[in-house]
Amino acid sequence: MIVLVGFIVLVALIGFSIRDRDSLSTPEKFLQDSVGWMQTIFHKPVSLVDNTIENIQDMFGVYEQNEVLKARLSEYKGVIQENQRLRSEIGELQQTLDKSDSLSDYSPVQATVIARSSDRWFEQMTINKGEEHGVEKDMAVMTSDGLIGKIKSVGAFHSTVQLLSGFDRSNKISAWVVREDQDEAFGLIEGYDDETGRLLLEEIKLDEELKPGDTVISSGLGGVFPSNLRIGTVEEVVNDQFGLTQTAYVEPFADLFDINHVMVVDRTAETVDTEAEQEEEAS
Repeated sequence: MIVLVGFIVLVALIGFSIRDRDSLSTPEKFLQDSVGWMQTIFHKPVSLVDNTIENIQDMFGVYEQNEVLKARLSEYKGVIQENQRLRSEIGELQQTLDKSDSLSDYSPVQATVIARSSDRWFEQMTINKGEEHGVEKDMAVMTSDGLIGKIKSVGAFHSTVQLLSGFDRSNKISAWVVREDQDEAFGLIEGYDDETGRLLLEEIKLDEELKPGDTVISSGLGGVFPSNLRIGTVEEVVNDQFGLTQTAYVEPFADLFDINHVMVVDRTAETVDTEAEQEEEAS
């Protein structure tokens, strides 16, 4: 009888609880709130731990992604720098090749700078061409912009170039100053001013009127350098210390400090071509 009565009460409670109602009874509310509080109490620490673990995992993930992005960014910067360097070299080579066409009479030898000593950076550099390539001592060396120096010593496969910035009084370059609507003025490149980074064109007659912007080219009269090689432009003209001649400060066309590709120019080719032309004219 007790089991039967209990079963009837249970069925009645089940029926009462599952029927549609607008509100819960007080025991149901108490039971729901109790269960909710218990769930809240357990949920907060569990959720905190779970969120902490997720945040730590996210942090590790972000760190790894950040490292990957940094590596890719470094690679990207390297690619940009390499592209810029290649573009610069391509442009320089194109200019050099274009300049070679205008110097075809001189049979220029293309070369690449392979070394520059830190203690003699402004004086000398080494190129990858030597006697086996037709390079000889005292040949002129230039870039697509202009003259930079001459061959100082020659090996079988490498040569040392003495730059214009390393010239001393024993090295002179005979030059013409090309002026507009006037004849050329003669002078000698006899030195380099370290403070201003300009060449010293000396032995200019006092009656020669030079102006800033006048072009200086090699005259070919010295017997070493071919004629018509671009050297630089006149920036300033002053009288020498004795007042007998003038000295011009010349800004070189070529950058003497950033050099990668050069041309070695042989004067003998010009002489041979000139003699051949004279023979043809005579015939």
